[in-house]
Amino acid sequence: MSTEIKVPILPESVVEATVAVWHKKVGDAVSLDENLVDIETEKVVLEVPSTVDGVIKEIVHEEGSTVGEQEVLAIIEEGATAAASAPQAATDTTPEAAETDPAPAATGDADKLSPAVQKLVTENNINAAEISGTGKNGRILKEDVINYLKKRDTTPPAPAPAAPVSQPPAAKPSGQRLERREPMTRLRSTIARRLKEAQDTQAMLTTFNDVNLQRVMDLRSEYKEAFEKKHGARLGFMSFFVKASIEALTRFPAVNASIDGNDLVYHDFYDVGIAASSPRGLVVPVLRDVDQMSFAQVEQSISEFGAKAKEGKLTMEDLTGGTFTISNGGVFGSMLSTPIVNPPQSAILGMHRIEQRPVAENGEVIIRPMMYLALTYDHRIIDGKESVMFLRTIKECLEDPARLLLEL
Repeated sequence: MSTEIKVPILPESVVEATVAVWHKKVGDAVSLDENLVDIETEKVVLEVPSTVDGVIKEIVHEEGSTVGEQEVLAIIEEGATAAASAPQAATDTTPEAAETDPAPAATGDADKLSPAVQKLVTENNINAAEISGTGKNGRILKEDVINYLKKRDTTPPAPAPAAPVSQPPAAKPSGQRLERREPMTRLRSTIARRLKEAQDTQAMLTTFNDVNLQRVMDLRSEYKEAFEKKHGARLGFMSFFVKASIEALTRFPAVNASIDGNDLVYHDFYDVGIAASSPRGLVVPVLRDVDQMSFAQVEQSISEFGAKAKEGKLTMEDLTGGTFTISNGGVFGSMLSTPIVNPPQSAILGMHRIEQRPVAENGEVIIRPMMYLALTYDHRIIDGKESVMFLRTIKECLEDPARLLLEL
């Protein structure tokens, strides 16, 4: 009996997806709940498992195809075996066939190449055995081939052996000027579209301040071991910035609001998005009801989201919503930037690298760990005075972190 494998029900507002990677090919045996294919939506990659035991009879949509909800991806012959699905191997048993068409050696997932990877390998005349796969079970991904080509093109060729005296030396190979064209991933395309829409529709302006993090650093140094021992989470800087942002958001509700048509929507809850880098690009998982969370809960949630982002396990629910966003470019060494608001939100806080800089305190010059802060906001809803005072509130909370604990 044949069973259709379909695109799962997509999250709200997502109308289509792209077939990213097939983990099986026609003729492969599959097990119940085994992942067959990854499909990429605007925000996350969804795994599509097999609903039966059997053999893949047909793949309807190859990698790169655009599919909609409930479209058929593949057909599985339920209860069949891999040997039974290859009639030629079962019936062609003549001695001549046995001599001229020996059965190929069994291969693992690491040896299976997707159509996109096979095409890239063939076009560039590459021996796939020379490439180290970083995918599941050592599977070779498209990125692995690209990285191999980059390394090959930048590695100087080995010196040629000495030529006989009677022959002129071999000519040196001319320099190569390579370029390649790749379609944008659905995630990258969505990021590009949404950021451009934000620039086109919002009156964005950025205000700056700097913050002395000496007291935060002293507090972390004193309690980080006890904190980690008790809560099982590292005491980082982000929890201080998140809690300081909540204090500022409660004082200036317009920063936590959004525009819907001709209406201003004020949110009485605080869902903070934490921008993070992932192998697929920028993602913004959301911490919900942060005003009700402790420092430990904030740190634990951030740590869990970071792990899920690296593994590509973030769900649509993790990435949906948010009333305010924090982006930390400092982890990459950024000194100063003007982040772009993530609509329909009205503001985003940009953190940057911590630098030891001279500052004046009580008439003396002293070295302190300083960070520049940037607040980009939609000037249609937030006035300049509100934005400056909002950022100053964050600065005051961080320079005297006891305020956060005492709610002052």
